[in-house]
Amino acid sequence: MMQPTHSLPRRRSDDSSHVTSTPRVLLGIGGGIAAYKACELLRLLTESGHDVQPIPTRSALRFVGTATWEALSGHPVAWDVWSAVPDVPHVRLGRTAELIVVAPATADLLAKAAHGLADDLLSATLLTARCPVLYAPAMHTEMWEHPATRDNVETLRRRGGIVMDPANGRLTGADSGPGRLPEPVEIAEVARLLLARPDALPRDLAGVRVLISAGGTREPLDPVRFLGNRSSGRQGWALARVAAARGATVSVVAANVELPDPAGARMIRVGTAEQMRAAMLDAAAQADVVVMAAAVADFRPRDTHEHKIKKDAGEPDAVVLASTPDILTELVAVRRTGQVIVGFAAETGDAERDVLAHGRAKLVRKGCDLLVVNAVGEGKAFGVDTNAAVILGSDGTSVEVGHGPKTHLAAVVLDAVSARLIGSAG
Repeated sequence: MMQPTHSLPRRRSDDSSHVTSTPRVLLGIGGGIAAYKACELLRLLTESGHDVQPIPTRSALRFVGTATWEALSGHPVAWDVWSAVPDVPHVRLGRTAELIVVAPATADLLAKAAHGLADDLLSATLLTARCPVLYAPAMHTEMWEHPATRDNVETLRRRGGIVMDPANGRLTGADSGPGRLPEPVEIAEVARLLLARPDALPRDLAGVRVLISAGGTREPLDPVRFLGNRSSGRQGWALARVAAARGATVSVVAANVELPDPAGARMIRVGTAEQMRAAMLDAAAQADVVVMAAAVADFRPRDTHEHKIKKDAGEPDAVVLASTPDILTELVAVRRTGQVIVGFAAETGDAERDVLAHGRAKLVRKGCDLLVVNAVGEGKAFGVDTNAAVILGSDGTSVEVGHGPKTHLAAVVLDAVSARLIGSAG
């Protein structure tokens, strides 16, 4: 397998408009209505510095034309093997790519790839590829659930292909259900992870039930105001995305997250710390792995006002705070045999201890298997797409993860989880 570089050549933007660099990412587009979303995916990948060559199928061009793909990518576009024959594109493209992304991956495309058919440029290129291949399926629910499609997906995964689970939502017409193309930003995040680390998505969590909390709880003061925090849920979403890609059955308890649902995950919506406690304790009873990535408010207003507190009523009474439940400690206390529990510690440090010292003390106090310790503050961790952390283990291990996309941190956390599952099974 070809190893990617971390600095990819960019397309020239001079007046000649010629492409002098070898395409590093191939974007295969299947013939489905979701083909229009691949335009956004192409933009996301090119704006992050990757040179992307679109390869639509003939059917895809009935939804989005050649001119659009050429304008967005800066590359000439063809769908058959008879264009630029002296260059043998179906061999050259597959050999030189660092990653192939197929989105939408229709039932027809998945079947062709699984059975080695090669009747157009995209399917022929898939046969010559020696790089990771990421498939993002999109089709009607009945097609996704058909035994033929399920067998094709399992065949591709067994051979090392990465097949994302589709999202659950509105399809064509009035239909709704599993089969919707994952959001372009989600596909792009998985693609960037594979470019940085091609081995990041093994199927090592197949059959493992993973429960993840995400977001930030809000504790009401009155019908308008609440005590909360700046958590956006992005790290929990990244964990769900990577866990699903690694084969896990994923459930997410989400508190006040305004992001598209991660594809393939079962969602449980909550608002307050008490609601999260109830949902996590209930779902954890059937989970093999529990990850408390949510930022749970440590305190809540002791008294909740039935009506909005009026500003013109004079100075309000002081807000008296009460502690919220310690969900992580409770989860550890009732853990199932062999269950792996991961906590997160968002720290700032103080005059007595730095961030890591607080984290080590918290790991002992909570009793979890792993604690992901990260510094928070303005522009750090909360509300941004990047993170940095140290993963502390109850066995004394420590893994530092440098600043980077949250999907990268998620992959390293799940590496540690997978190692502990294997250890407990042995």
